[in-house]
Amino acid sequence: MSTIIEAKDFTWQYINTSRPALKNINLAIDEGKFIGIIGPNGSGKTTLAYSLDGLIPGQYNGIKKGEVNIFGIEVEKYAKGDLQRCVGVVFSDPEAQFTAMTVEDELVFGMENLGMGIPEIKERLAWVTDLVELEPLLMKPPYEISGGQKQRVALAAVLAMTPQVIILDEPTSMLDPISRKRVFAVLEKLKQESKNTIIVIEHSLENLIPLTDNLIFLLDGELLLQDEPHHFFRHMPMLLEKGIHPPGVLRFFYELAKAGYAEDALPFTVEEAAAMLNNVVNKGIVKV
Repeated sequence: MSTIIEAKDFTWQYINTSRPALKNINLAIDEGKFIGIIGPNGSGKTTLAYSLDGLIPGQYNGIKKGEVNIFGIEVEKYAKGDLQRCVGVVFSDPEAQFTAMTVEDELVFGMENLGMGIPEIKERLAWVTDLVELEPLLMKPPYEISGGQKQRVALAAVLAMTPQVIILDEPTSMLDPISRKRVFAVLEKLKQESKNTIIVIEHSLENLIPLTDNLIFLLDGELLLQDEPHHFFRHMPMLLEKGIHPPGVLRFFYELAKAGYAEDALPFTVEEAAAMLNNVVNKGIVKV
């Protein structure tokens, strides 16, 4: 599997700030992977997302060192608009992306800008409408639907243009738990059915972790940890110390394993946790 995103000694500092937003970032992301980026507010997550889409340095003033390569090409070497054809971004505030008067027009807008023909637009519109379950909303103004529906429309508008890389910047930050689960259900379906590389910046670890192939932890602009989930959470003491609070079930089984009452593996879903706890109880190691 090929590496399609690579940052080499990448540093970015916004104009009129006292320190870099990102410092000496080195990372590689393979094609088709689902990546989660976590970290407290101000850790550089959004700056990294914008750097992968060319918004930095394209739309922001600052000092850049190192390089960011997408499909082997440094982002600054792409002609205007070319990088955005293969890297799509869904922002935390979906209304910031809306330009049309109906949901259907919103979904079609990006495809028309790419110069797609009517048959292809119709085919993609039908596909993305079914994928994200938007059929009842197509004729409604995007500004008048619920927050969860808005986020799904914003995601669908990006998916309709079929970029190879999809970046979501805190897509559920303003949503209630039910709407949050619906957005992640779409992402799960997308992971199963497509070959897209998906990068999600998210605070809701309970929904994010089961989908990820790799997790990246940023703190104060530095990349502290990048690993697949089972290895990532073996650094539990460091994560807790740095303000990352994994779902309770993960911490519970980490403590069980640490005390010798369970295997070293960690569960990432309720179903996995139930099976593992049942196994521990059946072995008579822990009495409940």
